[in-house]
This record gives sequence, C-alpha cells and structure tokens, in this order.
Amino acid sequence: MSANGSANGCNGKSSTVDRRHEDTNGYHKHEPIVTNGHVTYQQNGTKQRANGGQHERNGTVTTGVTTTTTTTTTGRTVTVEEAPFHIVLCCYLSYAVLILFGYLRDFMRRTGVERTTSAVETGRDGYVALYKSFESFYTRNIYRRICDAWNVPIASVPGATIQIVDRLTPDYNHTFRYPGTTTDAINMGSYNYLGFAENTGVNVGKVEDTVGKYAVGVGTTRHECGTIDTQQELESRLAEYLGVESSIVFGMGFATNAANLPTLAGKGSLIISDEYNHASLILGCRKSGASIAVFKHNDMKDLESKIRLNIIAGQRRTHRPWKKIIIVVEGIYSMEGTIIDLPEVIRLKKKYRCYVYLDEAHSIGAIGRRGRGVTDYFGCDPRDIDLLMGTFTKSFGAAGGYIAGRKEIIDYIRQKRIDQLARNSRYFRRRLKQLGFVVLGDDDSPVVPVMIYFLSKISCIIRSVVTKGVGLVGAGFPATSLSTGRVRFCVSASHTKQMLDKVLDVMDEIGDRVSVKYSKLPKSDEIIVY
Repeated sequence: MSANGSANGCNGKSSTVDRRHEDTNGYHKHEPIVTNGHVTYQQNGTKQRANGGQHERNGTVTTGVTTTTTTTTTGRTVTVEEAPFHIVLCCYLSYAVLILFGYLRDFMRRTGVERTTSAVETGRDGYVALYKSFESFYTRNIYRRICDAWNVPIASVPGATIQIVDRLTPDYNHTFRYPGTTTDAINMGSYNYLGFAENTGVNVGKVEDTVGKYAVGVGTTRHECGTIDTQQELESRLAEYLGVESSIVFGMGFATNAANLPTLAGKGSLIISDEYNHASLILGCRKSGASIAVFKHNDMKDLESKIRLNIIAGQRRTHRPWKKIIIVVEGIYSMEGTIIDLPEVIRLKKKYRCYVYLDEAHSIGAIGRRGRGVTDYFGCDPRDIDLLMGTFTKSFGAAGGYIAGRKEIIDYIRQKRIDQLARNSRYFRRRLKQLGFVVLGDDDSPVVPVMIYFLSKISCIIRSVVTKGVGLVGAGFPATSLSTGRVRFCVSASHTKQMLDKVLDVMDEIGDRVSVKYSKLPKSDEIIVY
C-alpha cells in the first residue's frame, strides 16, 4: 500500500469538533484553555472566545453563549454549544448525592438493615473480590434504579416502527413482570439507516432461499472447509462496491476491529487513535502490543502534532524509527454525530507516510452521493485509505449477508433511500435545534445526540417518550463521562415526515416539562422546509 500521490485527493465537505474530554480508560485528558474565567479554543487557525458577554460569529452577535467554532481545511465551519457551567455543576452535585446515598445503603446492607438483592460472593476466602470496583458500585446503587430505560425488549423487527414489550417491576428493576402487552412506537433508536430491517418483501424471500440452501452456518473455519461460493461472491462484490482491490468478510463487526488490528500492528509500531474511537477499536489497539498515542477528537492540528512528535522521538527507550504508524479513525462517530475530516487525514497520511485504518460502521451506506460512506461523501479516492472497515448490521440490515440485484434497480433504490436519509437527517436536526435543544454533530449525520447531562432526566425522558409512542436510546456513564449524558436518535430513510414531526412534538413537550432545552443560542423563527 503506497502513501504516495496528490494530497488533494478529495473534494467537498469537512467538519472538525473540539470538545472537553474527561480521562477514561487511561486515555489523555484534554481541556480548553481557561484564563481569568474566559474559555478559549484554538483549532486549525480559527479562534473563538466566549466570556459570557457578546461575541461575533458568522456575522451575527450572540450573548452569553459558550461555543466552540472550528474551520476545517476545506472551508467548512462547525459550531458546538458548550454546556453551561451551572448545568455541569448541578450534574456533578447530583452524582455526588447519589454516590453518598449509595455508600449509606451499602453500609445498611452490610449491617442487615436493608435486604441485599445484588449478587453476593460466598466461599471465596483468599480470592480477589469480583465486585469491588466503582463500576459495580455504580451498577448496584445508581444504574439499577433506571435500568428499565435501557435494554428495552422489543417484539418486532427494528424498522421505522417497533413494538416495545411492556414490563412492570415491583422492586426497583431487580426483577420484571411481563403482562403480555406491547406498545407501538416510532423507532428512533436503531441503526437502521436505509430502512432495510424488515421481515417482508423480495429481499426476505431471497434470504430464506439462501438459508434453505446453505443453512445458517458452515460449522468450521474459513481456513479449513468454511469458505463457500456465496462468501466469495460477497467479497468480490463488496470490493467492487467500495472501489478497492479485495475484501474479506467476518461474522461480527466488533471482532473485526478487535481481532484484526493486532494482526496489522505490533511491537515497534505506533497507533495514533482518535480519543472518541469505539470500544472495539480501543480493544484492538491495546491487544496489538503497539504503542498508542491519542489525539483530540477530529482535531487535525493535534493529530499532526502527535505524528511529528512521535516521528522525532521514535520508539520508547530505544528511539529507533517506528516500523509503521497507523492512524485509526471512524467515518461517523455514533456518540458525537461528527464526520471525520477525511481530506485532512489523507493529506497528513501522505505527508508523513502513515497508514490509515478507517472504521465505516456508521457511515457505509448512510452518507455519500452513492451511499459508499465517508470517502464518497468527500469525493475521496478510496484507494487513498489503506484499510476500510465496515459492518452489514446498520445500513444494510444484515449480519454477514448482502442483497444484490440488477445494477440499475439497485442503484435506483439505493439513491432514493440515500436522498431520503439525508433529507430526514437535516430536517430533524434543524428542528431540534430550533426547539432549543443542544444537538451535537454534523447536519448530514443520521446519528443525532441531544445533550441531557443528568442521568435521572435521561431515564425520565426515555420512559416518557415510550408512553407517547416513541422509542429512543440513552447514553450515560460509563459510555460517556459523568457530565455528558445524552439521548440519541438514529434517523432512518424509512421515517416519514409525519413520524419525525410526531417525535419533535413529543420532545418539545417533554423538553419543557423536564427542563432540558439548554441551548442559549438565539431562537430562529425560520420555517424549516422538509
């Protein structure tokens, strides 16, 4: 794989977002510069200062709003609204109260005042305790009370609408009782970007025919007798679809990252990883035995700085040159909703002769004029990316399978769905912002995180929207830092405008009731056209 070629291999759009990050899993901690109460962010030559007074941005003046404004090498400007200080403070105080009462309840359990309903270790004298970490304490005393808002069972395919299984709990979510009823809801929580999660239609018939012919597994490894003609056809078509020379398929997306990164890097190699990379990428990097450097999320200046410093310093202790340097990034970050600044990543890769590993789990099929992911979105040559990774479980509604037909028909269906997804994503995001919510990510991203901050409010929102026929996903600690809890919408091409408007009306009502419309940006009366 060559790193030579023009640095201007892409056309189109780019986005960079720099956000505060709290250290997790041994990764570096990055904070904005704070001087005399003023917050200053510096990135890609663009500086934005917010001090509670007035400041000018893009020709308009806003008051009392802390924002991060960044301009990328391709000229795109992205503004992210920071959480107000009093919200962050209250969020930490609420956790402090919960933790204090958690320790009090643990004491009451040990003394027999309160009944213990969690797992208890017995007969393990001399063994290291299994349930002494903070994560166990958090699960036992905080998460347990709100876990009914997570891991919600459904009784249907995860299409545009779902049937949520009703359940009741008599003991604060330690056990559940199922009355045998379901609630119909608009599905805003599944990675069903192109709307292929269905159990009726022509595609389903083809899947059934294939399962009838080949069964559901081969019972052996690919290296022995486990390679069949449909796998080879899939790999051939996938390579052609992506515009690369070859491909190989695996049975699980998480394992694709976790198991294959160690085969690409080892001792003497350097992996430079985005701080918000998925857990599967982090696990693969750690298993590889390579040295790891972390750069600020989507910050190309910090990435270049990390590359330069590590090239100069060389390997740890010996200072010999690195055997290889691999930049590991994602196409769309599912927790942030941001799109990688791929043109700049490619430029740096060519400038410093690095390799690029691009995880397109959330971008393949979901963005780009032809639905071919972030390379298609920016108009980049996919051959400039050394390793493209993706999954079939999100946009394509499959697991280890791929549906194909006549080229002109597939192209028509794919283009129609891609255009619909882009329209839905932009409309839904702009309306949420207009309602006063703090929304992260790019306008073109189908992953729409809305900042809620408080864990109790996240669970309250999830419970409330279900009663009104909407299903969505919440994310809190440890998936996020303590003060960056959020709910997350996943927009699909199968959502109609009526569905999106219903979700917006529900969020508008609940947002006022729960007081989570934290945005201080000026409200716009503009009529947003679908």
